[in-house]
Amino acid sequence: MNDTALELQLFENLKPELTSYCYRMLGSIIDADDAVQETYIRVWKSWSSFRQEASFKTWVYRIASNICLDKLRQAKRRTLPVDLSDPAVSIVEPREMLPDSSWVWPAPDFSDNPEEILMRKDTLQLCFIALLQTLPLRQRAVLILKDVFEWSSKEIAETLEMSPAAVNSALQRARETLNKAQLRSDEFNMMDVEPDQELLSRYVKAFEQFDIQALVALFHEEGSMSMPPFVMWIHGKDDLSQFFELTRWHCEGSRFIPVTVNGGYPAFAQYMPSKEPSILVPWGIHVVEIKDNKIFHVQNFINAKLFSRFGLPEQINR
Repeated sequence: MNDTALELQLFENLKPELTSYCYRMLGSIIDADDAVQETYIRVWKSWSSFRQEASFKTWVYRIASNICLDKLRQAKRRTLPVDLSDPAVSIVEPREMLPDSSWVWPAPDFSDNPEEILMRKDTLQLCFIALLQTLPLRQRAVLILKDVFEWSSKEIAETLEMSPAAVNSALQRARETLNKAQLRSDEFNMMDVEPDQELLSRYVKAFEQFDIQALVALFHEEGSMSMPPFVMWIHGKDDLSQFFELTRWHCEGSRFIPVTVNGGYPAFAQYMPSKEPSILVPWGIHVVEIKDNKIFHVQNFINAKLFSRFGLPEQINR
């Protein structure tokens, strides 16, 4: 096998895990894909300078980490709407939006290995991704490599070009920061472990029929809904009912395709009516958080660019 073929195979073997690392660092699967692609280009260009006595894995992760850190130095912290503001006081059609770079976005599955998916599922929860974004950059990298990927302090030190003592210090500070962080989305961490499939089916049916009474009845008394990139989010059954009525013109006639996000969690891709009567087009990906067999929160990620990344069609027929 020549050097180019070897390099390609080694990198392809690392790619799923590397993508999941970059996603946790950056909070966006699209940015993570860009970081991994840039990492590959740098690996290809620098292959001749790679010292074979060093670990190929730590060398690649060093390149990827530096790319992520450079991206993050130029960016504001990503968040979720519930952590950015209080719920809407008056129910109106949402208007205020922030750029895509402001938000944490869902991601498709990174691995086909069920054991690996199960082992790291908690660290792919959207609330955990949002929590990671509160950490200083190097602390974030250290914590992900140590607590998620279970690297040794020596491996992390080689990757991030720090001393093992500095790694351990950064890890301690990162854990303390996470323990003290008070994000509203942290409550999603206490959701039902196994989502109620019957409840999810009823949600799809009620939404596709746009039966507002049936839809709102599925929500917890403290139920809510957010819609990044819109800042506005809705809390409470009465406000949800008003909001669904207000947006009926937009959502009525929608259809769902089931998908999985962030470690295999069930979600639904919403296709909405278009100018062509027979065609439905991408709108948002609904991640349904369930508590006590009721819908506690729906995160409707309105971002058509995500659909192709999830392997979803560009349009569907009615």
